[in-house]
Amino acid sequence: MRVLLIDDHELIRQGLSRVFERSGDDEVVGQAGSVAEGLAMAAVLTPDVVVTDLELPDGSGFDVVRRLRAASDTIGLVVLTMHGGDEAVLAALEAGASAFLTKETRGTDVVAAAHRAARSPRAFVAPSLAGAVARGAAGAGARLTRREQQVLQLVAEAEGTAGIARRLYMGESTVKTHLNRIFRKLGVSNRTQALAAAHRLGLLLDHAPSPG
Repeated sequence: MRVLLIDDHELIRQGLSRVFERSGDDEVVGQAGSVAEGLAMAAVLTPDVVVTDLELPDGSGFDVVRRLRAASDTIGLVVLTMHGGDEAVLAALEAGASAFLTKETRGTDVVAAAHRAARSPRAFVAPSLAGAVARGAAGAGARLTRREQQVLQLVAEAEGTAGIARRLYMGESTVKTHLNRIFRKLGVSNRTQALAAAHRLGLLLDHAPSPG
């Protein structure tokens, strides 16, 4: 596996390089200290995996991830950072990263994550992902409007778009707009996922909402 390391701290790059090269099957083909340098080296070296820090002198590791993911679906992209909050985890997922780890992670686990990223670059892995998604969805659930809650309830009763429009006296395009807002707030992409999140968060009632 060919690895490119991007971090503005030389000691961290050197430490990671030794960990990868001790594995026997990996080669660190380059080390960069900035977004610009990292992107330029990635274009020339074509690594299998890029491991990048988030805080870089000329931008963010998310800039690296977004640019490289836009150029390739097959490159592994691992974010390794000191800042492991929910927002950073979800931002890494949205940017197209393959994995998100904090710098407290053992070196062998970083290597293992990089190998997973090389094999499955679009299968996002982060130890704190489940909690981050659940907390994000819980906050989103609290922000659903009354109308959005009504639409979600009717989705749970297996009503289609036309049925929801009829029961709530609104146009089908308006229903679709509400559904898209619900999906976005719950961090999901379809009705099945929305219902799973709604059940988990206790957003559904035992009876249908009244129109109005």
